Amino acid sequence: MNLNWLIPRTCLIKPPAEATALRPDIIVLDRAKPSREPLWQREPIICNGATIKFVAEVVSTNWQDDYARKVEEYAFLEIQEYWIVDFRGLGGLEFIGSPKQPTFTVCQLVNGRYQKQQYRLKDKITSSLFPSLQLKLEDLMPQ
Repeated sequence: MNLNWLIPRTCLIKPPAEATALRPDIIVLDRAKPSREPLWQREPIICNGATIKFVAEVVSTNWQDDYARKVEEYAFLEIQEYWIVDFRGLGGLEFIGSPKQPTFTVCQLVNGRYQKQQYRLKDKITSSLFPSLQLKLEDLMPQ
């Protein structure tokens, strides 16, 4: 797509007022903005949410962080899109429904809160960042 984006191998997100940092599984940055980050020249740490194009988390046994805590923190940072990839259907019933099954959640920031759209195996995933995306969760599933 020839986007001016950067996917760092490692990166932390540390909001200026927060004591803890977040380490997303995947983070995509606007290539032009890390130079404006106060810590970037010394360490791969992002403090400003505007530098981040989107983040993705692959759900593991600490699913509560991905579905609850990080949803709030990423929205606070005004990250426009956040993907939650739950291959094993580990999330709580409140988050992925019943019966539990593999779920891909696209969270899009609208008026400071995430609007969530869930996709199952055969559903075509849509994203405002990637309008031409032609992908289904089953295409991403580990074999």
